[in-house]
Amino acid sequence: MTQFRTERDSMGELKVPEDAHWGAQTQRAVENFPISGQPMPPSFIRALGLIKAACAEANRDLKLLDEGLAEAIVEAAGQVSDNKVDDHFPVDVYQTGSGTSSNMNANEVIARLSDPNGSLGVHPNDHVNMSQSSNDVIPTAIQVSACLMTAEHLMPALKHLHQVLKRRASELDKVAKTGRTHLMDAMPVTLGQELEAWAAQIASVHDRLVDALARMRRLPQGGTAVGTGINAPEDFGERVAAHLARVTGFEFESADNKFEGIASQDAAVELSGQLKTLAVALMKIANDLRWMNSGPLAGLGEIELEALQPGSSIMPGKVNPVIPEAVCMVAARVIGNDATITVAGQSGNFQLNVMLPVVAASLLESLHVLGNAANLLADRAIATFKVREDNLEKALAKNPILVTALNRVIGYEKGAAAAKKAYAEGRPIIDVAEELTDLSRAELEELLDPLKLTRGGL
Repeated sequence: MTQFRTERDSMGELKVPEDAHWGAQTQRAVENFPISGQPMPPSFIRALGLIKAACAEANRDLKLLDEGLAEAIVEAAGQVSDNKVDDHFPVDVYQTGSGTSSNMNANEVIARLSDPNGSLGVHPNDHVNMSQSSNDVIPTAIQVSACLMTAEHLMPALKHLHQVLKRRASELDKVAKTGRTHLMDAMPVTLGQELEAWAAQIASVHDRLVDALARMRRLPQGGTAVGTGINAPEDFGERVAAHLARVTGFEFESADNKFEGIASQDAAVELSGQLKTLAVALMKIANDLRWMNSGPLAGLGEIELEALQPGSSIMPGKVNPVIPEAVCMVAARVIGNDATITVAGQSGNFQLNVMLPVVAASLLESLHVLGNAANLLADRAIATFKVREDNLEKALAKNPILVTALNRVIGYEKGAAAAKKAYAEGRPIIDVAEELTDLSRAELEELLDPLKLTRGGL
């Protein structure tokens, strides 16, 4: 049976599991919010540990916190930032909108870890939370965790995906295929050009993320309760940002206007919007791959994705495009998370946003799954698909839209007639054009060379 100890806070006494590092306020939150069973993400807990250590160092430097207490708090906060005590952060995502429960969870855990015997007298509020408020700690934790996950997880994944796309585009630069607009046959392109377009999408998203992080790195820490900085030294926020920058290697800075960072979540909404753009780009790429892989007999059959697992419990031999499908589901989730963050961002009533925990959870989930999806798409779909050149050439030979290349020689009306005849009779456009025009076979071969047509111009 679980053993309990008695803890006390400003509201009185209550029982806490004997082996729990948390205290009374965390226990109240555990009992008050049995909603999802989903605790705050590990990356958010890491950020809380980093912030508490930085605040302790700033308080020590400002002679507000005794050297011994500061050292103990920093060491304990390091266990939190190293995610060594995540099991002691049980508070549900769906909690008080300021995230006060999660802030006090961190304060209580760090106080107990730094002073297990009570010999130092470390207090969760007076010492661990010194010069702070939940109202600036939690927004700062959102920004720190999102910046670090973007820089350390998502950006490398996008760089890898971009590199794989560029490499395969180069390999397939001379493989012509039928282009498609409205899902209908169009002028030819190369597979390389298709992949270059995908690579450009990823590069553009990368640039957008870099721009969004410029605002996300401006931390509201030091604004305390409402943005005025009550109970915090004037340069406290600058010192905390400097400590965080030194420890993480990320260029955090103190926000010029801390009211904005506490009252609104505009920076998180912006970053989420760019993640939605990435989700849209990945879904477009994944669906193109699904179409190109469709078949193998009754679909387009232009490529063959790597066979990773059986595709049906009833149809033997069936193999499905499982990686693109998974990526599409990730995209759907991220788009939904963006809707959540958009609604949450509107819930900044006067001086405080009151949906901070769900902003954190949604944003960090999007960053996590997008990075993983980008790596999977690169390694298990883009890098490994095989080209079915026989099918590409067969479709190109019968593509009546190639007659577009003859417009300037025979005119649009005669070209349309040739295209309709070729389609109706199922014959190559070059054979029909030879019958309907005065152009020689050699001239038509020159004008209708699919690879040359992919280069544009006259």
